[in-house]
Amino acid sequence: MSSPIATPIEHPPGPLPAADATLGADQRVIQKVSRHLLGFLFLLFVVSFLDRINIGFAGLTMVKDLGLTSTQFGLATTLFYLAYIACGVPSNIALARIGARRWIGTIMVAWGLASTATMFATSAESLYFWRVLVGITEAGFLPGMLLYLTYWFPSAYRARANALFMIAMPVTAGVGSALSGLILGLDGTYGLKGWQWLFLLEGLPAAVLGIVVYGYLTDTPQRATWLTDDEKTTLSRMLTAEHTSDPVPPAGSARRSLLSELSSSTVLKFSVAYFCLVNSLAMVAVWTPLIVKSFSGGASNSTIGLLAAIPQVCTIVGMVWWGRRSDQAQERRWHLVLPMLFAALGWLMTAWSSQPAVQLLGVCFASTGAYTAMSIFWTTPDHALSFRARALGIAVINAVGNLGSAFNPLIVGWLKDLTHSFSTGLVYASVLLVVGCAIALILPIPKASKAPKATRAVGSAA
Repeated sequence: MSSPIATPIEHPPGPLPAADATLGADQRVIQKVSRHLLGFLFLLFVVSFLDRINIGFAGLTMVKDLGLTSTQFGLATTLFYLAYIACGVPSNIALARIGARRWIGTIMVAWGLASTATMFATSAESLYFWRVLVGITEAGFLPGMLLYLTYWFPSAYRARANALFMIAMPVTAGVGSALSGLILGLDGTYGLKGWQWLFLLEGLPAAVLGIVVYGYLTDTPQRATWLTDDEKTTLSRMLTAEHTSDPVPPAGSARRSLLSELSSSTVLKFSVAYFCLVNSLAMVAVWTPLIVKSFSGGASNSTIGLLAAIPQVCTIVGMVWWGRRSDQAQERRWHLVLPMLFAALGWLMTAWSSQPAVQLLGVCFASTGAYTAMSIFWTTPDHALSFRARALGIAVINAVGNLGSAFNPLIVGWLKDLTHSFSTGLVYASVLLVVGCAIALILPIPKASKAPKATRAVGSAA
């Protein structure tokens, strides 16, 4: 029985041309693909991530307005991620069968409306309902985009492609911090609370862009009217050369081989490592405004928003520089481990220091390290999975890893209520990062090799 995952490219027959004869063509194609796709995908990820993290800023006033405890507030995010996890794999299957254009467009409209409707929450229970609905509808976006990038960018270019795409996360957190602080100032306008304006103004853009996706995205390179036939052939050759080195599925039926690969120790190790990393990503995304508030001495919401934007500026610089360095060296393992250790150090600085400047510097370290590690992490699983298992494998790793996003808000909220401090939760995140580093050291990641000159193409296109 054949795999249900659609093949993204049609491979041209015949021998592959020599690399030195095609280097210039390779660079031009990657630059063209980068110009056409990365900016638009970046914008989509901005609105996606904004709808995921804006509850952290809404919490500055919503917790009091709805009478929520820190545990209840954390549970709302936990429920979001449980729904997100449960629907992630089915959503990636749907994307592979239906195509990115139709599926991504549909779920963006759905989650945009669900996120906007969160403004109607009146209690903890109604907040839980709306956040679950957002989690269900948004579940397929990030794993779907990660899969989509493998259709267009060979692995030698993917660290910077991933970084330039995922840089939307710190950009959104930074701009969203300042913007959300200002939107909260609309409190009372037309009878709406500030946090209601937040969900209204930051939710609707996703629905609008979802409609634009139908006309802009192309499912596969072979269907791209903006590529010439020669460019399609060049891109197909590059991706074909990559797939010839994919792991060979174990012997047996197609269904058995696919299941055995998805349940292998390799997928388990990647999933656990990502779980440890995602805990810190959740800390940054959900708790940064409240952590900054805890050491900012009664500053206004606008000031807190500006302070919370500083770590994201550092993160943007770190992601671009580290992704470029990893591609040039063609080395992934230590480029993954070192940022995770850097993030662990940052959380410990924030937890143990009594100086606000050092605490803010610690948040900068943690945010930069965690997001930089994430962009490198997603260049590695495809090397350990066969081509047909890639869509489901990425979705499984993303789903299991995002249990960290589900449990972190609940655990940190509970620890905050118990100790009246974020310090214990920060140490918890730091310990998990160290565990994740230990697992990363045994992941099946290829050893360093000489970087091809063509890896400059993504950076130059950006």
